[in-house]
Amino acid sequence: MSKSLNLFAPALGGTALIVGVAYGISTKNYGAQTIENLEAQLASSQAGAETASAKVQAADAEITELMAERDALEAAVASGGGLTQPAPASDAPFNLGREALPEEVAAWDVDVLPDGRGLPVGSGDVWTGEEVFVEQCASCHGDFAEGSGNWPVLAGGFGTLADEDPVKTVGSYWPYLSTAFDYINRSMPFGAAGTLSADDTYAIVAYILYSNDMVDDDFVLSNETFLDVEMPNAGGFVLDDRAELEYAHWSAEPCMSDCKETVEITMRASVVDVTPETEEEASAEHSMAEPETETEMAAEAPQEAEVVEAAADPALIEAGQGVFRQCQSCHEIGAGASDRTGPQLNGIIGRTIGGVDGFRYSNVFKDAAETGDVWTAEALDAYLADPRAAMPGTKMSFRGLRNPEDYAALLAYLQSAGAE
Repeated sequence: MSKSLNLFAPALGGTALIVGVAYGISTKNYGAQTIENLEAQLASSQAGAETASAKVQAADAEITELMAERDALEAAVASGGGLTQPAPASDAPFNLGREALPEEVAAWDVDVLPDGRGLPVGSGDVWTGEEVFVEQCASCHGDFAEGSGNWPVLAGGFGTLADEDPVKTVGSYWPYLSTAFDYINRSMPFGAAGTLSADDTYAIVAYILYSNDMVDDDFVLSNETFLDVEMPNAGGFVLDDRAELEYAHWSAEPCMSDCKETVEITMRASVVDVTPETEEEASAEHSMAEPETETEMAAEAPQEAEVVEAAADPALIEAGQGVFRQCQSCHEIGAGASDRTGPQLNGIIGRTIGGVDGFRYSNVFKDAAETGDVWTAEALDAYLADPRAAMPGTKMSFRGLRNPEDYAALLAYLQSAGAE
């Protein structure tokens, strides 16, 4: 070793000692810090675990409480009772909305009862009612309340309630006039409900009554005369006493087999064709509907030929049949024709005016019958052109044929179809 190195050796040794001691101190400090960090993380994890455990316990407690409530409800339902514990009442008000004002309640309280309670003050006569009806109602119910398309007929149908297909109208079926007024007032006209005034509603109802031959043409319906109208079918309804007389029978154990010795069809739903038929009935109906042999077809042919031969102008009769559609809601003609809203029209030409026995004519027709007046072609033409002018006071609501060419066609059809 050189002298220079020897001189520096002690110094280098001291330096190494110092470096070693410093390294040892640094390592010791780093280890302590790492241990502290790990301990802090461990403490945090333990706290999180305790928190999670507490949440799980709380959730378990809530589930247990809900299951207990469910079991209690199921037990209450099974026993037929209700909740044993009432729902807790809240001391805080809802503060929703406000109490309705008297005028607001009055605006909604528009129902009319059979005894007249709820009727508004007002009035309307038959002829005003016809004008309002034509404007507001005829598009659905026809000019004469005879119905249009699938819309209901409002007039006629007398004596049909026992038929297989009864015609239920204001005159034939409804027991209370208040039903008509209340419904029209609330719901009509279609698409514009609530737009009719009280006077218009009274007038429309008066016209419907007139169309059903229940009032004269000078009748005025009002809140004062409302109860004077007697509905023809007012006695056709009975008090519903099924709760007292029948519910006990219905609640008995039902019979599920061998309940009757025989089952017979007593009524037929002929309109909707749902009643099952036996093979014999189906065969019989088919034989009635269509002749199966040439002999049967030949037997029917002369009848059709006789009608054609009796007609001077078949095209005119066919046109008249189309015109008669305006009359058929009130009148019948042909074999088996009977009185409806208007009298049957068989043999009208040459018949005494107002001469059909049993029909309720207006006074002007009764006067004509007493004087022996007869329906001629000229008299019928004048009447069809303007019924009110030809027979003042007539109850017929028909306003007259608008096309003069229809007179001859309708007359030809009446003579052909109503020949006796």
